[in-house]
Amino acid sequence: MLDATTRSGGTASVSPRTAAELAVAAAGPVAPTGFAARVTRVLLSPWSRLSLLVALLASAATTVVLFQPQQLLTNGWPPQLGGAAAALAYAVAYGLCTVAFVPRPLLNLAAGALFGSQLGLTSAIAGTVLGAGVAFCLGRVLGQEALRPLLRGRWLKAADGQLSRHGFRTMLAMRLFPGVPFAASNYCAAVSRMGLLPFLLATGLGSIPNTAAYVVAGARASTPTSPAFLIALACIALPGLAGAVVAWRKRHRLRAR
Repeated sequence: MLDATTRSGGTASVSPRTAAELAVAAAGPVAPTGFAARVTRVLLSPWSRLSLLVALLASAATTVVLFQPQQLLTNGWPPQLGGAAAALAYAVAYGLCTVAFVPRPLLNLAAGALFGSQLGLTSAIAGTVLGAGVAFCLGRVLGQEALRPLLRGRWLKAADGQLSRHGFRTMLAMRLFPGVPFAASNYCAAVSRMGLLPFLLATGLGSIPNTAAYVVAGARASTPTSPAFLIALACIALPGLAGAVVAWRKRHRLRAR
């Protein structure tokens, strides 16, 4: 066997074996080959991850239909929990339910009925931010890479550009004015290049007015003629009407073009 280096005339030469080892080391780690590597590439491909996201959301929606968490309105919260612990548990359940497409107005009404205006609002906002964050992360990790190449239509490109460049103010406006489904806005933001932190901040701030109106309505539902209940109903109806007017005007402007 040749030595790693041999000296001849004051110069060093590298043996063939050592040269081959150095070449392999310089090339970096060798990618795994074979059946296991092919399976790994398929499982981690964008479309496989998107399929996993669709399966998770379908399973969550099916679970909601089977177990009907809206029965919370009639059956009440488990009696062993109370105060801040119950509100915290409700916030976690709220967030998971929004990922499973449970309507937020129903959850907000339940928060007010169970915990009153102040604690109910805190729990509902925490659940809103939690649910939005979970949906955003799922969409970003499992769906973004597969769906971004499909953003070819004029409307899709415009929405993606708006969220990517002006994410915070766009999401804040979407949360302030009802009309855009909560889950749809979460996944649209996830597919865009919007950052997670601006998304969560805009969701938390923009959701306060509408959420507060529903929570107060739920807390005062036993006294439907009280001023607080009537003001809450007005705060629910007026933004919805304003959003409908704005959408109608935008639609006619686009048609005129």
